Amino acid sequence: MTAAAPRIEVLVFTGCPHVEATLDLVRGVAQRLAPGTTVARREVATTEEAAEVGFLGSPSVRVDGVDVEGRRASRGALSCRIYAGGGGVPPEWMVEASVLRALKPRGLLFLCVANSARSQMAEGIARALAPSGTAVWSAGSHPTQVRPEAIAVLAEVGIDISGYRAKAVAEVPAAAVDVVVTLCAEEECPLFLGNARRVHWGLPDPAAATGSAVDRLTAFRATRDELYGRIAALLVGKPRPPG
Repeated sequence: MTAAAPRIEVLVFTGCPHVEATLDLVRGVAQRLAPGTTVARREVATTEEAAEVGFLGSPSVRVDGVDVEGRRASRGALSCRIYAGGGGVPPEWMVEASVLRALKPRGLLFLCVANSARSQMAEGIARALAPSGTAVWSAGSHPTQVRPEAIAVLAEVGIDISGYRAKAVAEVPAAAVDVVVTLCAEEECPLFLGNARRVHWGLPDPAAATGSAVDRLTAFRATRDELYGRIAALLVGKPRPPG
């Protein structure tokens, strides 16, 4: 990645309880992904200022002027903020995705162990959303074969991965990768020895789901939707569900 360091600011209203935790989180992500980047704290003190800056509540994180949730201001009230999921601190993956998007990645690699479900779905989603010129791969340390449920649930949202195959990490051109996303939650994720920024988005393996065929598809749909939201944040600038 050759993009300039992102401009990161945290807009706050004095008295809200999650300001310091959010600042610590954002500074940590910035240090990992864009060392040397300054995280600015901006106090919003009046309703007039809140309206002027489009304040979405305290704390609000913006990267290059874009809110990490991709939200646009409606009225700019002085209030504390609740993020999707009910927390007052943004999820770490959301901040990571926003910072990486600002850095304009050109080569994305998604990793898990078998390269059969999570990483394959991530590759398909990223290929569907990525801007022209962005390369996308997936791989695993012990590749097996693409799960039919992964193919089926992506087909439901218009993404065809029926021609994909499971691949070993060694098959990926390491020099072309500048962002690696590991997706393992319960296994030891494969190592990638290339020079790339790394984030870990651990998600339960839907291939481990038990029960009926409907139950298993439900697990794959949940993983698909979570991946879609995160990858949309990284590549489009707004977490959103498929469709």
